[in-house]
Order: sequence, then structure tokens, then C-alpha cells
Amino acid sequence: MSDVLHDEAAEKVVEIPSPKSALDAAAVKAAYRRWASVYDAVFGSISAFGRKRAVEAVNGLPGTRVLEVGVGTGLALPYYRKDKHITGIDLSGDMLERARQRVRRLRLSNVDDLLEMDAEATKFADGTFDIAVAMFVASVVPHPRALLSELKRVVRPGGHILFVNHFLAQGGVRLAVERGMARASHSLGWHPDFAIESLLPPTDLRRATLQPVPPAGLFTLVTLPREADSSASPMVA
Repeated sequence: MSDVLHDEAAEKVVEIPSPKSALDAAAVKAAYRRWASVYDAVFGSISAFGRKRAVEAVNGLPGTRVLEVGVGTGLALPYYRKDKHITGIDLSGDMLERARQRVRRLRLSNVDDLLEMDAEATKFADGTFDIAVAMFVASVVPHPRALLSELKRVVRPGGHILFVNHFLAQGGVRLAVERGMARASHSLGWHPDFAIESLLPPTDLRRATLQPVPPAGLFTLVTLPREADSSASPMVA
């Protein structure tokens, strides 16, 4: 009993690392409007391992109803198994138009819908999806814990929530570089200095499976089982 109380007390006082300045929706939209026409060429190759690894994980999980958060230009869409029915959402209409073109060109019949929507406040009913996967989104949204809370709401109990993202290094040269790049967050459209603790509270961090993803472990695949009961963990601001 004392150990439980100690854990609860520790979680109440834990300091949540966060980037120095939050990106609001307008900043994200503006950034990705600039990037939309060259996104595939600039980011497609470096993010390919993370996208494919995340889709492989989704393909291996039970359930067919999949929400892809931050679908962007649809780079990951061709890799899902045909029995997975995909709904993609993104804040950028420019990126979504390119995703729709990709779906039409490749005749991806298992992509049910592509919607312009705020990932922190979606329009879906509770428990709509078996799986939610957020690719390179956690360091973009203004409130990462709100994103996590919303995904817990729309994923059924017993389902899975996955993230693939870059997280702040623990030390060394890479940490210094990421801290330096943080000043350009609004131009980049994402936070190079984003710590995983900004997304996952201690209870979820303990339950999650973390896998480094090439190149050089720059990205991490996080797999979080959705609680088997009907209540999501309370959001921590």
C-alpha cells in the first residue's frame, strides 16, 4: 500500500518537460502550407523507416478500424493491409489534397476518409477505432497530453495507441543541437526539443513499449495499450 501511495505522490509532483514555445494551429498550418509541395522529397526518405515500422506494428495488431493522425500527404497509406480500414486526419488542407491524389492514383480502396480535423478535439464518437497511430505529430500539436487524452477517448478499451516521433536526446552532442534548433520551431512546424515526458505521464510511460527506429535511432515507436476498462486516464495539463 505504501508503494502505491509513493507512486501516486511522485506522479503528482513530477515536472512535465515542455518546449519553450507552443505551436498553435495557425503556426502549424502556415508551416505545412510552405512544406506541402516539397514534403515528400525533403522528409519522405528520412521518415520512411518510422512510417513503415509504425504501419507494420498496426498491421500486426487486432482490429480493423484505424485512425491515422497527421496523415499528411499519405505517405504511409499504401503500406496498410487491405483489411485495415483507414481514416486519416490532418490539420493541413494542402497536405490532405495531396493525400487524396495519392489515394486516387494508387486506388487505395481501404482508405475510408481523409478529413481536415484538429487531433486534440476530433469529431469522432467514443471508441470509434481499434487502433490510433500518430506519426510525427506529438511534437507538432500545441498540447500533447490533450492529444493523448483524445486518442484514449476515440480508441476502444483494449485497443492500441501508437506514436512514432522524434524525442529529445538525453545528452551529448545531439541534445545540444536539438536545443539550438528549437529556436526555429515555428518555421520548422515541429519541436526538436520535445521530451517524451511531455506526451506520456509516468503511468503510461511504464506501460508503453518503446522501440528505436532508424536512421540511428533518431525516431522512436511507442506502443501504448488502451486500458481495458471504459475510462481513460485523466488528462494532465
